[in-house]
This record gives sequence, C-alpha cells and structure tokens, in this order.
Amino acid sequence: MVLFLDFNPFDNLLCILLGISFTVWFTLLLVFIIVPAIFGVSFGIRQLYMKTLLKIFEVSGNHWAFLSFLAIIAKEPTSLEEEIKEIRRSGSNRDLDSASEFEMSDIFYFCRRGVESIMDDEVTKRFSAEELESWNLLTRSNYNFQHISLRLTVLWGLGVVIRYGFLLPLRVTLAFTGVGLLVVLTSIIGFLPNGRTKNFLSEKVHLMCYRICVRALTAIITYHDSENKPKNGGICVANHTSPIDVIILASDGCYAMVGQIHGGLMGVIQKSMVKACPHIWFERSEVKDRHLVAKRLSDHVEDKTKLPILIFPEGTCINNTSVMMFKKGSFEIGSTVYPVAIKYDPRFGDAFWNSSQFGMVSYLLRMMSSWAIVCSVWYLPPMSREEGEDAVQFANRVKAAIARQGGLVDLLWDGGLKRGKVKDTFKEEQQKLYSKMLVGTQEDRSRS
Repeated sequence: MVLFLDFNPFDNLLCILLGISFTVWFTLLLVFIIVPAIFGVSFGIRQLYMKTLLKIFEVSGNHWAFLSFLAIIAKEPTSLEEEIKEIRRSGSNRDLDSASEFEMSDIFYFCRRGVESIMDDEVTKRFSAEELESWNLLTRSNYNFQHISLRLTVLWGLGVVIRYGFLLPLRVTLAFTGVGLLVVLTSIIGFLPNGRTKNFLSEKVHLMCYRICVRALTAIITYHDSENKPKNGGICVANHTSPIDVIILASDGCYAMVGQIHGGLMGVIQKSMVKACPHIWFERSEVKDRHLVAKRLSDHVEDKTKLPILIFPEGTCINNTSVMMFKKGSFEIGSTVYPVAIKYDPRFGDAFWNSSQFGMVSYLLRMMSSWAIVCSVWYLPPMSREEGEDAVQFANRVKAAIARQGGLVDLLWDGGLKRGKVKDTFKEEQQKLYSKMLVGTQEDRSRS
C-alpha cells in the first residue's frame, strides 16, 4: 500500500522563514549583546539610541508647564520662633517683650503650616512618580496625549509599535537568558571546592549575567570615580529607587547581597547564587532579630577575602528625588562604608517602583516597555565612623554626602511612612519647640 503525503508548499515556506528568522534573531543576540556582555565591551549602540531619542523629544516640541504648588507656596528656611515672632510683630502694636506667654495669633502659624503640609507634603510625594517637564511619548506619564497635537499622536503610535513589537520581545528574551545562565552556571560553580578558581569563575559569571540583564532594560549607565569602588571587607550603601538598583551596581562589580529568603523563582535564584558566592540570606523569622542580623554582617566584613556587602539603608524605594532616613543597623558594625549615589533620568523611563501600586511582574514589564533606563552612578570616597560619633550621626553624614552628590533632597523622614503613620515623637518634637520658646521668653523676663 502506498501512502501519499500531501505537503502544502505554503507551510513549507512558512517553516523555512520562521527558522531563518529565529536563526538571525539569536545570532544577533549572541554577537551584539551576549558576547559583548561576557567581555564587558560595548559597541555604542545604546548611546546612539539615547541620542536619537533626545532628538525625537526635541523635534516633538511637546514642552508644557506643570502647575506646581512649590511655586505658589514660597518657603524660606526659618525657625518656629522667628516665624511666630514675625506673626506677633505684624498683628500687634505692643512691644514683644511685654507680650504674654501665649497669644491667639500663634494659632495662625500652626494653621498655615498645616495647610502647607496638605498642599505640598514633602514626604508622601516621594512615593509617587516624579513629574516631567515634557512628555516622553509614554501614556503612563501623560494620559491626555491625544489632546496635544496630531503630530505627537502619530509619534506616540510609532513608539508603541517599536516598544511593544520589537524592544519588549528582545528584552524579555535577554532577561530569560541572563537569569537562566545565572541559575545554571552558579549551580555548576557551586560544586567546585572553595578557592581562588571558584571565586574567579563566580565573579565572571555574575558580571556576565548582570550585564545581560542590564541590556534587557536597555540600561545606559555612566559610572563616575571608579577608583572609589567598594572593596572586600566593606559595606556599600546606596539610595534606593528600584529593585534594579542591584543590577545597575552589580554589572560594574561583584557584591554580597543581603535579603530575606523567598519562595518561587526568586528562591531558586537565591539558592543557586549562594552556592557560588557567600550571600547573606535570612529566614523570615530571623529578619526582625537585629542582633542576629548584625552578627551575620559583622562576621562577613571581618573576612577581608569576602565581597563587599550591598545594603540600601532606606529600607524602601523612593522616587529618586530625595534620600530619606537611613536605618542605623549597617552603621553600627564599625566597618568602612562606601557610599554610592544613583540618579536616574526620568525622561526615558521612570525607574521608581511603587510597590503599593504595582506588583513585581507588572513593574518589570513597565520597565521593559519603556524607552530605556538611563542613570548615573557616583562612587564616593570611603567613610568611617569618627570618634564620638554614634551610628545615627554617622548614617546622617553618609546620607547627606549621597544626597549632595546625586542632586537629591536630604530628608530626615523615615521611608516607613509609605505604609505607616507619623510617630508621636515627631509631633512631640514640635510641641517641645513651641513650649521651649514660651518658657524661654518667660525666663528672660524674670531675669530682667
């Protein structure tokens, strides 16, 4: 019996074209992205891409003025006492020295400050996306694009095709490649005996995989003052904007990560990484044990052969306009601290992770569908705790240095206010200032 198979020429042609497409696709990935990532070189394609985007943004001519309450409320750095005295002086013809301990006009100061805080809250606005001075052709930064002009609408449409039709598939492919290689290669290296060979291979594998992941975000990073890069036995502290801060820093040097043990895919990655490198992972029950955490960190930094620890002392993501209070734990150990300032350029894509609004997968998809992630990284000179300086003062000094270098606002507020209420101690502090002013006025009159 003879069987006749009916082959459709169109199906044959389609299979051939698909085969050629996949071959060309992975060849381009290998030649222009994966191999350069292995050797740490760049062909300058991303820089050319960034310059092209800037030209498009300029041609679109889409600048507009944002209404900012900062322009309406002009604040000057004055003390509580000075402001209340000014209110009393403008509202009374009597001499201030003869005034009573309390005047009704003092209420206006607290009312005004309350209104200012509502209109221009310097804390909660740090937990939302930074405002742009011009539209970057992303609907997430301006939902009313169709009302601006036809030209911008056309440019936006072309951008959607490029970002979702070409860039997103490319970036997803690179992300899976980088993470997959990290898991497989670090697991293999984990079988090697401890020594220089294992450390060398682990460092090269981590750098290669993180550089592939950086390319999955089309991240264009400028590193400054590399002579100050963290060294073994030290602690690297940086301002925190996004989970990708880790990738940004780890693509230029290897670090020992600190964090809580997770399940799922993240747990698999953590288990494979710790086989090749001494990262510090904590169980959920151990995270709240400050003494145990400090002991693990202290033991790590005492071994000068181990990689520097990477820590984000803010404890939460801030929108890259400011630096908020540093937790003192990492500054109590007594090790050399290597400050790092990270500043993102929001024109190409907002790197800030609003964890209360987006899950990790949604956030990563937003990153991969942005134009690019552009940032600058400054390695600051190492800092040590000075004589007579406590951990809080040391943390504030390091935070101030990072804010100054990155052009960020230095705030004393706790980033935990993202999900919590203001502590009573902050309210009591304002009450004490006012009470001190009244008591001080009374004592001055008594002496006279």
